[in-house]
Amino acid sequence: MRNISLKPYQSINRQLITDGFWLLEDIKWMRRALTLAKQGAERGEVPVVAVLVHNQQIIGQGFNEPIGRHDVTAHAEIIALREACTRLNNYRLPRQTTLYVTLEPCTMCIGALIHARVDRLIYAASEPRAGMVGSQMNLPTQDFYNHTIQAYKGLCSTHSSLMLKTFFRKRRQLAKKNQNIETNE
Repeated sequence: MRNISLKPYQSINRQLITDGFWLLEDIKWMRRALTLAKQGAERGEVPVVAVLVHNQQIIGQGFNEPIGRHDVTAHAEIIALREACTRLNNYRLPRQTTLYVTLEPCTMCIGALIHARVDRLIYAASEPRAGMVGSQMNLPTQDFYNHTIQAYKGLCSTHSSLMLKTFFRKRRQLAKKNQNIETNE
């Protein structure tokens, strides 16, 4: 495996790792996630995608679908976990499974990732209001869990952040336009 250095390497044991070398494979899978995020946005869903990878094979993937599925738990990470567990016929994932996600996971999702035994989590953009992998709390580092996840942030963060900001800007513009139309009727 080849590494590409995007920032100086810095290792912090059992804490969120924010700087480091990115494997070319990590870049490949995060780009895949960002490409899939467009599908969610086209359906009016927040463009967040999760891709679960084991032995350089996708074992599960999903994008946010709580609106379309009428399901508050239909976050990208949960959909990817469900797909992988069904495919593998097991509620636990194999060792050395990595989840690539375009936005920092929430409380529900990080809990599910811990219980499923994901080894590595790589996320693009931080979620300052509800992120539970460093922004508000750092749940993967809590010692009361019986499993820990190595978490890395920042891979393709600019691209993911821009995609999310563009999505919400368009959503606000559409809401404003619809409000103006209703007001004029």
